[in-house]
Amino acid sequence: MVLTAVRGALGFLSRLPVGHSERAWEAFVGTPAAFPLAGYVVGGLVALPFLAAGLLPAPVVAAAYLGSVVLVTGVNHADGLADLGDAAVVHGDPAERRDVMRDTTIGVGAVLALGTVLLALVLAALAVAGLPPLVAVSLVLAAEVGAKLAMATLACVGRPSHEGFGATVINDNGPRHLVGSLAVALPAVVVAVPVTVAAVLIGPLLALGLSRWADQRLGGVSGDVFGAANELTRAVALHVGVAVWSLFGSIWSIPLVDWGVLTWMPW
Repeated sequence: MVLTAVRGALGFLSRLPVGHSERAWEAFVGTPAAFPLAGYVVGGLVALPFLAAGLLPAPVVAAAYLGSVVLVTGVNHADGLADLGDAAVVHGDPAERRDVMRDTTIGVGAVLALGTVLLALVLAALAVAGLPPLVAVSLVLAAEVGAKLAMATLACVGRPSHEGFGATVINDNGPRHLVGSLAVALPAVVVAVPVTVAAVLIGPLLALGLSRWADQRLGGVSGDVFGAANELTRAVALHVGVAVWSLFGSIWSIPLVDWGVLTWMPW
């Protein structure tokens, strides 16, 4: 059941060739924990370029990361962020904002939202590329798990604004299901503590704030809010992780293997 739900999650959240089936879809929408579980797969793939951190120039590693994010995840989540950006700048009631989100025209709000988050992701990738490889890979993996945990949080505590993906996921779940999602996210914080802890926890925290904003401005959570939560959390989690490393990394020490040579790195 869980594997089927994860396959359904990967089929929806990524471009991986896992196939699509009604059984996998139904298992996915009824299992919020499938979101962070899928995050391990996606995060592991997009983190691969950071194995070359320290060997290749940071801009090269960062560019490879950005390319892998697009190749693995596609543009569905970014489209949700764009729609939310347009809705955020509209002066009107929730119904009018939802109408704007359904409009295929790209507005100033969408351009600003996409541009800001993309710039933040580029800067974060450059910063992460300057970390030790194991820390960098662990942080990118944790950020992706945190991004999917944000979506799981919306599925458990959100209120749907209208019929659609948001309602399909939210109606079958509740706050008690969030416990399982948090539990499956725990392995992502085992390496590079406390950097990874911060990266994972930013997901549900951001989701709670976004859910409250969506209730007030949109009348509830929609599929676009899910996509925006994913994109926002990824970028914010990477910056938070780098900040935690910069502020507190020197007070921990762990053994790291640097291409076969066992050394002690500052933590």
